[in-house]
Amino acid sequence: MTAFDAREEFDRQVNTLVAGGYPGLAGMTETAFRTLVEPLREPVLARAATPGSPSEGRAPFLLVVTRVLVPLEEAVPLTTLAGKRGPGVIERFYAPGELERFVSLKELALPEGEVYVAFDVERGEEFCGVVPADALATLAERKRTPLTIEEGIAFLTQFPHALAKNKCFSLGGTRLGDRRVPALWISKGAPKLGWCWEGNPHTWLGMASAGDRSH
Repeated sequence: MTAFDAREEFDRQVNTLVAGGYPGLAGMTETAFRTLVEPLREPVLARAATPGSPSEGRAPFLLVVTRVLVPLEEAVPLTTLAGKRGPGVIERFYAPGELERFVSLKELALPEGEVYVAFDVERGEEFCGVVPADALATLAERKRTPLTIEEGIAFLTQFPHALAKNKCFSLGGTRLGDRRVPALWISKGAPKLGWCWEGNPHTWLGMASAGDRSH
């Protein structure tokens, strides 16, 4: 097995974003976009010695582009499933304009800026069949935090195989202040950003999380 190279993985993730059209959606040139993301290389390489390589349900790190730079409605359609071409869609049960009112939890203390890096990301299939509220409590005990919608999109953008049948995941780091928990699942051969109730367990839906974040 080839050893994990954080430098190569960083470059791959940047190239994936560029190829996906992120610079244009952000109203930037490719050069300007690469310049914006480049400072994240330092914290990534500083953690290069951390054990663990990418796997089906885990990523050592993710480059996260926030909605400040690219709106959620434009980022979701850029996602696909592994081996598929169907673009991601947003569940129609989100009322017009409502998705933007789902915001990241203040306790996450997300890094400031338009882009940042999330470390030790897991899709959390161990929480399939667990009530989301209970899964969130377990993550807190482990000093881990749930992924935001932007982080979930980043996970799927960089690792399409992370979203799989019976291994979909909630994004409890973004909420509207009610009982709804955003989630990514599969519908008609493509990713779908929807939501489920925090008190309802689903056998096919886990709770994705991160170890920490940096900018």
